[in-house]
Amino acid sequence: MKAADELTQNAMDRVAPPADGAAWIRCAPGSPYFETGAGEAWLPVGHNEAVAWPRLAGLYRRRDVAPVEEHFAELASCGVNCLRLMLDYSQVRHRHLEHRVGEFSPAMVQMWDDLIALGEKHQIRFLLTPFDTFFMVKRWKSHPYSRHRGGPARSLETMLTCADTRAAVINRMLFATRRWGHSPAVFAWDLWNEIDPFYAGGDLQATHDFVTELSAALRAEELRLYGRAHLQTVSVFHPNFVAAPALGETIFRHPSLDFASVHLYERGTLDAPRSSLAPAQATVRLMTEALAECPPGRPVLDTEHGPVHAFKDRRLTLPDSFDTACFRRTQWAHIASGGAGGGMRWPYRHPHILLPEMHAAQRIFADFLPLIDWQRFDRQPLGERLTVHDFAGLACGCGDANQAVIALMASESDGGTARHLEITGLAPGCYDVRQVNTVTGAREDCQVNTRQDGSLVVLTMGGVQDIALAITPAPDGC
Repeated sequence: MKAADELTQNAMDRVAPPADGAAWIRCAPGSPYFETGAGEAWLPVGHNEAVAWPRLAGLYRRRDVAPVEEHFAELASCGVNCLRLMLDYSQVRHRHLEHRVGEFSPAMVQMWDDLIALGEKHQIRFLLTPFDTFFMVKRWKSHPYSRHRGGPARSLETMLTCADTRAAVINRMLFATRRWGHSPAVFAWDLWNEIDPFYAGGDLQATHDFVTELSAALRAEELRLYGRAHLQTVSVFHPNFVAAPALGETIFRHPSLDFASVHLYERGTLDAPRSSLAPAQATVRLMTEALAECPPGRPVLDTEHGPVHAFKDRRLTLPDSFDTACFRRTQWAHIASGGAGGGMRWPYRHPHILLPEMHAAQRIFADFLPLIDWQRFDRQPLGERLTVHDFAGLACGCGDANQAVIALMASESDGGTARHLEITGLAPGCYDVRQVNTVTGAREDCQVNTRQDGSLVVLTMGGVQDIALAITPAPDGC
């Protein structure tokens, strides 16, 4: 009991040491992507984890630390550099960060101390959000912020409008940055998981005002402590945005936020796919729409997606090979449609982990990223600038006048023959064209000159169904 009391006091009083800003992540000043404080390009490659799921659960009370350490080492070897995590997870008991409002759990604080240390050791950063709102809603009467447990909120619908609840949320976030905000393992704060006017009794302005208040308080504290602030975003469940488009003022255009974060769910395509191409097609369409909602230069990324309807409602785990194909194609669709990184899958599997084949797909994806100069890439959807002849499937890409990222994903009926790909709108000159087989990682490089009409014509790798292309100016010409 004495040790627990000491840890509780330490958790309340400890303020993190000064920050090394060179390792923090910031928005790149010349493009809608990210970079380190040292000026190196950084794009998130990763997925969602949770403190109660199999890969991390052994870290609670340090019951079985070795497998968690091995998991982080394996993720790093697969190119994973970012995990999205909630500070607590209400699916099971004893995983609340606060026993009661303002009373922080020594066991959870210790677990987060250890997670931050693992992130630093393996160069894996965290996108952190204060609550698991899904299970908070389902188990409201047992949530510490509920009046049923002595908390300040009379109901879920008053969480964003109740002054005492807002103060409690702010206190939670201030505690988090005082304890862990110094660390380069913190990528950014997702201020509320899937913000929804529901939590403000349907009041959109109150929802916007809550984000403003929380953002300002957290940023001011970090500037005071560290002289700089971590990036901020607020995520949205995409169907909620479709139902209330005015929510875009908070999600995509709020002046206090640094990047836009969407959770791509859609019935019939992403939520319970019947073909591995359907999630990729939906990702391109929804990401293109999200980019159009944002101010120029603001990064956009999908921070949660997966077959939720198949898993939750139909009680199905997708077959391994099919689910891996969906996972792989979705991440390439995300980057090729202008998203920062490959998107972040929620597992929706039994057990609740990603497959080894999915992590192998992350490795191929991570190896592709250095082929583009992201800090000088003013991406826009290619749209009609891209033509692929004799191709049945999904052709998507983004680019500017000097670079392009393209993904080709064949339909099941396509035999994977060589195709002629044509891009217009590039500056005249010679270009390096790197083609990557997104299944095996095999690569072919060539140099191609633009034609007199200004187009660039590329013959793609033959016999390959799925290809990603990085097109950049050849430094020494052809």
